[in-house]
Amino acid sequence: MSKRVPKKLFRFDEEVYTRLGINNLIIFSLYSLKSEKREKVSFEGLLERCFFLFPKIFRFEKFPQWPDARKLDRPLRLLRNKKLVKGDPSSLFSLTSKGEKKAKEIAKMLFQKKLL
Repeated sequence: MSKRVPKKLFRFDEEVYTRLGINNLIIFSLYSLKSEKREKVSFEGLLERCFFLFPKIFRFEKFPQWPDARKLDRPLRLLRNKKLVKGDPSSLFSLTSKGEKKAKEIAKMLFQKKLL
């Protein structure tokens, strides 16, 4: 893990986040980076944050100590098509205003430990 991940970053309840869906977890990860004044994020930076916050979802099955970048590719395309995320792996990613609204809803579910 790089030095960019804040020490005070909250670890979420595995039982809750595993039921939220990978797209929602990616949106929330981007939102958490934005809250640190990192408006635009590289693919690698996003992968790092996703893996740190939600390791059970973003890991290799055979090597759980390593993040699996393949788990971001297709969901990110879907999120772009839904106009929740802007960017691509060769540039930087950021949330749209619609994506930011969705991220706030996801944050409430994660912190309250409740699902719809």
